[in-house]
Amino acid sequence: MTLNLTPDELLTTTRTVRKRLDLTKPVPIELVKECLEIALQAPSGSNRQGWQWIVVTDPQVRAAIGKIYGELVDEYLDSNQSAAKLFADDPDRAPVQQRVGGSVAWLGEHMGEVPVLVIPCIKAGKTLPVGNQAGLWGSLLPAAWSFALAARARGLGTAWTTLHLQREAEVAELLGIPAGFHQAALIPTAFYTGETFKRAPRESLDNLLHIDRW
Repeated sequence: MTLNLTPDELLTTTRTVRKRLDLTKPVPIELVKECLEIALQAPSGSNRQGWQWIVVTDPQVRAAIGKIYGELVDEYLDSNQSAAKLFADDPDRAPVQQRVGGSVAWLGEHMGEVPVLVIPCIKAGKTLPVGNQAGLWGSLLPAAWSFALAARARGLGTAWTTLHLQREAEVAELLGIPAGFHQAALIPTAFYTGETFKRAPRESLDNLLHIDRW
């Protein structure tokens, strides 16, 4: 059963969920499969459909991935590249980014406890192609986002994370991912606490839109 959301409501309220992920409520694997069936309807370059999907539910494997992710989160938050530090002098963005930083830290501590971890992969050969990779990732990321939308429509929360890719080879070995396949994201998936989500504040379109030329 899906929530009573219009397409616009679905697209504007599919938020990154971290602290509100319910770590105690099991997620039926059939519900995850239902979301993935929706994801497989997404476009891919030349209809190649070179994607593969890993759904991790084993507690020990989740814990191992969570440990790697947590270590990378600590490194990120300590670095000058963290969003909280990058926007520290911006009075409008700083409070929001501080809250986001706290949310990121929380997920870093609890990633391994999230009931389901979804890792979308794509076949790309032993090494990624040089130059423009838009065609490659454009054949997977729309499907991964469709998974997140389908999950939202079914009362599940997700977060799009990629920090683990700094140690992609370790995770690949842990999961038995064969050579030639590359991971695109790590998507924690769980029921969420609270009632619903709302639109997020965004910069005015007038400041971002260019018609005909820059």
